[in-house]
Amino acid sequence: MVSSIQHALQRLTPDVRQRQPLQPAHLFIAAWLLTMISIPILRWVIGDGVLHQGVIAGVIWQAAAVLAISYQAWGARQVLRIAAIVIPLSWLIERIGSTTGLPFGPYHYTDALAPLIAGVPAVIPLAWLMMLPPAWAVAYAVTGTVRGWRFVAVSALAFTAWDLFLDPQMVAWGHWVWEVPGLYFGIPLINYAGWLLSAALLTVAVRPPRLPVRPLLFVYGAVWFLQSVGMAIFWQMPGPALFGFAGMGVMLLWAIRRQRHNP
Repeated sequence: MVSSIQHALQRLTPDVRQRQPLQPAHLFIAAWLLTMISIPILRWVIGDGVLHQGVIAGVIWQAAAVLAISYQAWGARQVLRIAAIVIPLSWLIERIGSTTGLPFGPYHYTDALAPLIAGVPAVIPLAWLMMLPPAWAVAYAVTGTVRGWRFVAVSALAFTAWDLFLDPQMVAWGHWVWEVPGLYFGIPLINYAGWLLSAALLTVAVRPPRLPVRPLLFVYGAVWFLQSVGMAIFWQMPGPALFGFAGMGVMLLWAIRRQRHNP
């Protein structure tokens, strides 16, 4: 699976020999990748305090990259429309979840990702915004459409697969706390049902237009690679690394193979 995805990601990466003009999306992607690569190095030099700033910076740069890619494909009006739906609705989902336990199970955020807006870190809606379009690209590559229940279901699966990495890592770093630890490395299984439901509802609410598949699949694949390597080697969390590697990797490979047959 690894070699297949590596070859496919090379195809998704722009060919520099074509001397395409440098776009803002390229700069944001470079800043995001540099930030993610630098976090373990800076932690070794400075200490654990860099983790919180690194997470926030990584989210901001990745969100900027995804928005820039989307702007090139859709224009400003569509990007603003989608952001205006995803940001407040994802904040509302997290607010309801952290105060009632629905639909994820009982949890609460710490002050580590301050500033908080009514108990929800301001950066969290940006995290939804940075990963939903790549998940939509996976679903579009697989289904060949941006409409229908199949597109919604695959989008939700692709988005939820990311949390196989995310939740154990963020809990270990003290960014949020589960009131009742669960079976998946301390994470309740109901959390993943909540992710599936929430991602599906946001996808239905947004009704995204036709997606720029190649660059968004590259972002999805880069997240998969960075999280797999980072959690297995630098953060010493081999269990979540293995499950996340398999979960996101299967979604990515499925998308790449279907995209090959449905250009």
